[in-house]
Amino acid sequence: MKKTGILNRELASILARLGHTDTIIIADCGMPIPEDTKCVDLSVTLGSPSFESILQVIADDMEIEAITLAEEMKQHNASIHDNVLSYSKSIHYTSHEDLKTQAKNAKAVIRTGENTPYANAILQSGVIF
Repeated sequence: MKKTGILNRELASILARLGHTDTIIIADCGMPIPEDTKCVDLSVTLGSPSFESILQVIADDMEIEAITLAEEMKQHNASIHDNVLSYSKSIHYTSHEDLKTQAKNAKAVIRTGENTPYANAILQSGVIF
């Protein structure tokens, strides 16, 4: 049995398989997930687990090269937006509609119980060397 790190076997497996520039998405509970995209559904109740708690756990285990957010997050979810900025020096913005369409290219979507607007982020994998 693992002693540290992510215990969820699906999530740990996805992170272990990521290569440079692969992407995953941390999503709120309302984001539509394409049928062919792997989904790790961590949602338990409305608001739990939170987007920020899952981002922290993933950031502890994943080399994040860049993050893409919806432009709308700046105005409609400033507290989460400001927190996300500390996880990468490379932050990109796109429309919320474009972010949703990019889900089909992600290795996986991690669905949280987050219930605040635009709480979705595309995390691009970096390299550790």
